[in-house]
Amino acid sequence: MFEVNEMPRQIDADLIKLMERVETATIGHFLHSGFVDREIRAVLPEKRVAGTAVTIRIPHADSTILHYLTKIVRPGDFVAIERCGDDRHACWGGVVTHAMKLAGVVGAVIDGPATDFSEIRKVEMPMWCRGPSPITTKILGLEGAINVPVTVGGQVIKPGDAIIADESGVVILAPSQARAATEKALGMQENEIVLLERLRNGEFLPDISGATKIVEGQKRQVA
Repeated sequence: MFEVNEMPRQIDADLIKLMERVETATIGHFLHSGFVDREIRAVLPEKRVAGTAVTIRIPHADSTILHYLTKIVRPGDFVAIERCGDDRHACWGGVVTHAMKLAGVVGAVIDGPATDFSEIRKVEMPMWCRGPSPITTKILGLEGAINVPVTVGGQVIKPGDAIIADESGVVILAPSQARAATEKALGMQENEIVLLERLRNGEFLPDISGATKIVEGQKRQVA
């Protein structure tokens, strides 16, 4: 049986542009949840993308529902795929890569393997997965679901969530928190530019960060 729900409201375009400037590691300085398992890694580590989560659940070896998704995705969507524990079959390969790219999908994250990495690199499709596999899913016509809550790398992703992904990993933000988190991260990145300039001018990092004051205020003198 197949479940196909309505496509979620997309994140505002102006916010997406801001999110594309955010490093996931910057968000990791102030958030501890929302991050996908670090073993799910970028095939194209030089890419950073942001988009609206379109979720899909693919049990076992049946990729029928993923093929159907290529018909209804929109420019700016980020596909998040739950594999229900299957780490053997690659549901995403060269043909799906081309179809998703032509549809305007900005990226995908899979809690499982993919295949045809050369095609992924050729068309520059940003992809995060658990590595390659030569064993693929099939059009079996059994079951699957689109736009339901899914779990990817230990992280629950809901349709319409904001996703930022880069070389360091993938972070999921609820639409209600996305703008505040983005603006805070951008502010921190601008402050880092100032910090680096202070280091180049001869200041020491622990003096700037406050580590010197903490350590010297508590250190034990050794004779």
